[in-house]
Amino acid sequence: MAMIQAHQLNLSFGSGAGLNQVLHDVSLSVADGESFGLVGESGSGKTTVLRCLAGQYRQWRGELSIGGVALQHTLPKSHFRHVQMVFQDPYGSLHPRHTVDTALREPLVIHGIDDRDERIHDILLKVGLNETFRYRYPHQLSGGQRQRVAIARALILQPRVLLLDEPTSALDVSVQAEILNLLADLRRREKLTYLMVTHDLGVVTHLCDRVAVMQQGRIVEQLESQALSQNLATHAYTRMLVQASRDFSDDSQHPLAG
Repeated sequence: MAMIQAHQLNLSFGSGAGLNQVLHDVSLSVADGESFGLVGESGSGKTTVLRCLAGQYRQWRGELSIGGVALQHTLPKSHFRHVQMVFQDPYGSLHPRHTVDTALREPLVIHGIDDRDERIHDILLKVGLNETFRYRYPHQLSGGQRQRVAIARALILQPRVLLLDEPTSALDVSVQAEILNLLADLRRREKLTYLMVTHDLGVVTHLCDRVAVMQQGRIVEQLESQALSQNLATHAYTRMLVQASRDFSDDSQHPLAG
């Protein structure tokens, strides 16, 4: 079963002579339990697709669905029990004056969910944090710890889908691997479906089953991540991205290198 589907998704900003179309007939299908990557250069439209699914952009045209349920331009509160987003910058996505406890409690209050203390305790353990972190503020945490809190906040409603917007790009290389391994483990244990935006092809091969390559608001190629790592891409733009990744990376950091 397809958990995430987009069919001929289009999005424009402005009007008249100032109209700027940023998505052009984007179509993709992500199976239940799959981890699917969107890659491409900055400005290619990757994050825009996520924001349409998350309800942050409402003027899209085409068809979107989650779990077989068609999305409308205005999403009901129940949608966010099933779909949550993890942002690129964990410090920017956490309120600087809210403790970890407050950040995790807020979604439970909004959705009227009980057993809050138990849920907060359990989700902290799932992301590798203990009770000593519960009443800390974001500035008292490392970058990796803040991202673990952001992941915990997304998971505390027990969603089926996580939209991941470059979840490791703001972290040190040594911490990136820890967060990627955590996400892979959570996906297996919680039976989650991931749609992840990244510019890092090494991250794709580590976490994703399949990948769509975007260029100027269009999907130019879809392929298995293994095929990407084995240099089996056919589109010239995809092959250029792979070569750029090889030139930039080294064996110790990225599976595509070497």
